[in-house]
Amino acid sequence: MRKLIFATLNQNKVQEVKAVFDGFSVVSLADLDFHQDIAETEDTFVGNALLKARHIFEVFKTPVFADDSGLEVLALDGAPGVYSARYAGEEKNHAKNNAKLLDALANEPNRLAQFRTVIAYIDAKTELTFEGIVKGTIAQQLSGSGGFGYDPLFIPKGYNKTFGELDNEVKLRLSHRSRAIAKLHDYLNSIT
Repeated sequence: MRKLIFATLNQNKVQEVKAVFDGFSVVSLADLDFHQDIAETEDTFVGNALLKARHIFEVFKTPVFADDSGLEVLALDGAPGVYSARYAGEEKNHAKNNAKLLDALANEPNRLAQFRTVIAYIDAKTELTFEGIVKGTIAQQLSGSGGFGYDPLFIPKGYNKTFGELDNEVKLRLSHRSRAIAKLHDYLNSIT
């Protein structure tokens, strides 16, 4: 079984990836006892994903993938975007981020939004990116306790429940990260 490093310490993301990724041994940075913070200093999802993947590949010399994800709200010109995790401050507090988003949209009728993930994959010969998007709207209030981040506010297109309310299986099938991971998985299977 081929080993791949997922350049994250976020266990929610690790579980989501392992649920859709088979045929490979996926290890996280925590599994490797690597706890160094990799600053996301780029202003695009592609830039941040590549930055993290390149850093970890240099350290471990093993095929690696990294993601950068965020929520893009049309009425906010794509914000919070690459700042999604720290929208309300550097401490990356989900409750504060959600409260700030609801406040920013308080008098806004246009609540169209999308979750976007970019995955960067690097091995000794290749550097590629894969994108996953799920479109939807922002709810008027928090609903549901599943998932993490903006999940209790995001209603995917075609549904009337937030990611926080939807069954985990449904969320995994719809999620932006799952869509990007599926593209990476297809690519890796095509070269083995």
